[in-house]
Amino acid sequence: MLASAITASWNWLYAGREIFPAMFEAIENARVSVRLEIYIYSPGALGNQFLEALRQAQQRGAEVHVLVDALGSINLPATFWDPLRAVGGHVRQFNPISLNRLSIRNHRKLLVCDEQIAFVGGFNIAQEYDGDGITSGWCDLGMKLQGPMVGELAASFDEMFARADFQHKRFMRLRRFTANKTLLAADEQFLFSVPGRGRNPIKQALQRDLAQAQNVQIIVAYFLPTWRLRRALTRVCSRAGRVQFILAGKSDVLISQLAGQSLYRRFLKAGVELYEYQPQILHAKLIIIDDVVYVGSANLDQRSLNINYELMIRLQKPEIAEQARAVFANTLRHCRGITFEEWRKSRTLWRRIKQKWAYFLLVRIDPYIAKRQWKRLRD
Repeated sequence: MLASAITASWNWLYAGREIFPAMFEAIENARVSVRLEIYIYSPGALGNQFLEALRQAQQRGAEVHVLVDALGSINLPATFWDPLRAVGGHVRQFNPISLNRLSIRNHRKLLVCDEQIAFVGGFNIAQEYDGDGITSGWCDLGMKLQGPMVGELAASFDEMFARADFQHKRFMRLRRFTANKTLLAADEQFLFSVPGRGRNPIKQALQRDLAQAQNVQIIVAYFLPTWRLRRALTRVCSRAGRVQFILAGKSDVLISQLAGQSLYRRFLKAGVELYEYQPQILHAKLIIIDDVVYVGSANLDQRSLNINYELMIRLQKPEIAEQARAVFANTLRHCRGITFEEWRKSRTLWRRIKQKWAYFLLVRIDPYIAKRQWKRLRD
């Protein structure tokens, strides 16, 4: 495979002003193939720029495939992709809109060019992501990687693209459906998770790493961890470890923010440090557990951990962990710490009611609906 000749490297990209130019450069330099998988792709100046870059790549001979989630990208006009299709590009919607399977979504974000360069992270292609995350644009995080395993990301994209119509569950049993698996290397893992049967590899990896952890730092946009992960996190503090969370002070999904805030009491009492990001909407996903780093599309919430298709990279590299801690420290400069006393005073009766209802809807109702819709799919 061509990618096997490329030396492995990892580069952090902070917010849209670093993420998007790097993606454009990779697309412009692609000569063989471009694979783009995204949850939200919105029309507008940025979306048009990507469309033109993809169209030009196809015209010069690179085979272009685009996969967008049907619900996440619902605002795209039906004719949006016509210029790309006209020159031979391939575009599909994942899980076309249908009420009986609406809950199952592809939340992955991935760009692979020539099976040599890949981008993963929390970014979507929408105008609100374009900025530095401080003075403008949402705060997000991405990673550019090169190396022998990039080809595996391309193969994962191809599986998702081939099964985009999502009409039945049968494909889950084909070759055990390799989208739900862990790809192992000496010090890196690609964690692909799907709904349905089987244990979630992201949850499994997190629980293993947290079992003996001493220093945990997490940036996450949507915060509603499972009960087992909550217990694992508080146990880090009980054995004299340190846990720090950077959460959304401003959120585009208020119900998620309210549900997450309903958990503040138990974490603060356990000794977990909670901070809320202030300048812009927080959309980044970063988990650091000692010398292990997770980066990708998954939030630490019920939907990412139990329902969505997600992609995370787990890197066990001290140098990458050191860089990730620098990202965390830089982000922390723009946060407000949450104390137990301040949190207690802010909890009016009305706010408690809203938080409890938000928690109930996201922990009970949303997974219940998704489970029923999954079971009703044809075999």
